[in-house]
Amino acid sequence: MAINRFVDRPTVSVAEYHLARVAEAGSARHAYFSALVESAGPNAARDIADAVHLLCSVHGRHPAIMALAFSMAPKGSVHGWLGRAADAFERERLYLVRLTAAVGPLPSTPGAAETEAALVAQRHALEVLAKSERNGCALGAATALVSDWWPIRRLLDRAAARVGLECPASSLPDELSMLEVINHACGSPSSERALAFGGEQLLLQHRAFLDLLQARAAVRGDW
Repeated sequence: MAINRFVDRPTVSVAEYHLARVAEAGSARHAYFSALVESAGPNAARDIADAVHLLCSVHGRHPAIMALAFSMAPKGSVHGWLGRAADAFERERLYLVRLTAAVGPLPSTPGAAETEAALVAQRHALEVLAKSERNGCALGAATALVSDWWPIRRLLDRAAARVGLECPASSLPDELSMLEVINHACGSPSSERALAFGGEQLLLQHRAFLDLLQARAAVRGDW
């Protein structure tokens, strides 16, 4: 007898499903990220400095990924939302750059050439997502980045507190604005698939980034 597996599933919007998926697979779920945020041992300063430096290599360069997405978006609701998000993320980028200078030098770690190659590849992958012409792809990556940046911001603020740097208030778009722009922009199966792809690929790059940090910590004997 066939069973309808969807009878009791709560009805959720495309946007709600997208953000829930981001939360489920985001940086906060990575074991090394949790250890990094909560670390207090003798190697904590070194590991946090490593994370800040490498994060700056990916997200601290100009133009930021969000700005690229904004520059490619056609006029409309998505363009307006990306414009506000790009302005807010530019402030996050500048905070990250200042923090990178404040935390001290990049910790000496074997495999520097391999690390640099991995960071270049990640930056390129994110730029491809931001410049995608598939309706919904750049928005999926951008909303995933904003959503995943909140836990990353906890790490940045922890690093700032350690070195006595002021933590500026974030002006990133809130969840309600993301729900609204996604539901307005993604009303077809193709745009929904592109949205999901953009979000999944952004998170894939962030997970790979955390894997890289974890591997570097292990090589240093910190993990």
